[in-house]
This record gives sequence, structure tokens and C-alpha cells, in this order.
Amino acid sequence: MATTNSFDNNLKKLEEIANLLSQDDLPLEKGIKLFKEGMKIIAKCKTQLQKAKDEVETYLQPKENET
Repeated sequence: MATTNSFDNNLKKLEEIANLLSQDDLPLEKGIKLFKEGMKIIAKCKTQLQKAKDEVETYLQPKENET
């Protein structure tokens, strides 16, 4: 069930990018590339979190048949 784009994998990749961006000797071009990659991953994570939130909210809503 785990995919290469799982939320946990995306968080790990973001951590790696953050560590690379904190290096003093990082060339500007590479820094910009990593920043853009990080922003794309953040967007994916936001989508995944929203999807999970929606699923939980749907599950917690009372069913029409239940009284």
C-alpha cells in the first residue's frame, strides 16, 4: 500500500531539502532548484492532509439512518 509519494516519504524528502538548504556552501542555482522542489512537495502534502481530513470528517458525520 505504501507508495513512493506517501506522506511520510514526502516529509523525509522535505527534511533532506531543508538540511541541504541550510548548508553555507550551497550554490544559488541548486538552492533555487531545491526550494522549488520543496514547494511542490509541500503542495502534495497539503493535498494529502486535506484528503485525510475530509475522510475523517465524513466518517465522523452521523449517518441519516442512525438515530
